[in-house]
Amino acid sequence: MTVKHLISLLIGALLLAAGSGWAQDLMEQGRAAQKAKNHDQAVALLGQLVKQDPHQTQGWLARAQSLSALGRHEEALEDLSSGLAANPGNSSLLLARAKLLGNLERRPEAIATLNELLARDPANVEALKERAENLINEAEPDKAMADLTRARSLAPKDPWIYHKMGMTELCLNHYGKAVEDFTTAIRLSPATPLFYFSRGELYLRHLHNKARAKADFKKGCTLGHPLCCNELEMLNAGQRPSSKQGK
Repeated sequence: MTVKHLISLLIGALLLAAGSGWAQDLMEQGRAAQKAKNHDQAVALLGQLVKQDPHQTQGWLARAQSLSALGRHEEALEDLSSGLAANPGNSSLLLARAKLLGNLERRPEAIATLNELLARDPANVEALKERAENLINEAEPDKAMADLTRARSLAPKDPWIYHKMGMTELCLNHYGKAVEDFTTAIRLSPATPLFYFSRGELYLRHLHNKARAKADFKKGCTLGHPLCCNELEMLNAGQRPSSKQGK
């Protein structure tokens, strides 16, 4: 008897013993296995959950997450597609599918999935941010900015919207606007080191202001961002060009 077969038998016994609370029990045990980074066990537990009840959207989402953690990305996509077949148009499943496709650099598919989601739920801020991210990577910054402007109107205190706007303005060579957006992101979330890194890189590589870049890298390094620490070390060692020399 294989280990996989044994796990399946044990889960079957669990289902029989659990009664009406079996779904919650399996979900909790699957989450616990995920937390312990035992993703093989999580996949098995959550697989039984969605097999018995394919309308358990959280089960599909969690199982896809564990499959991705194991590097089984195609299987994760299949799970999300199966979840959508049982739960058509579910926003959480569509968003998870789009994010996974984006991470796999299958951006046209990710954008198509997000188009479907936003057609159903045009005020979904996370979907707008995700589509903007993919559009930036597809060299369509104007369309990305339109999505981010819409997202900002819906969630004006979300710092990540401003960070993405800054990255988009950077693609458009609007450096002054990019500084403003990164600065707003920092004001809204001053403990996020990536924001200092992004603004520091802008100061260093495009505005050639080493003093301000150094200040941002120092703050980001203090907050634990390793790339900020690397940039700060190189600046202190004189390994970066001066502002007069350009890039």
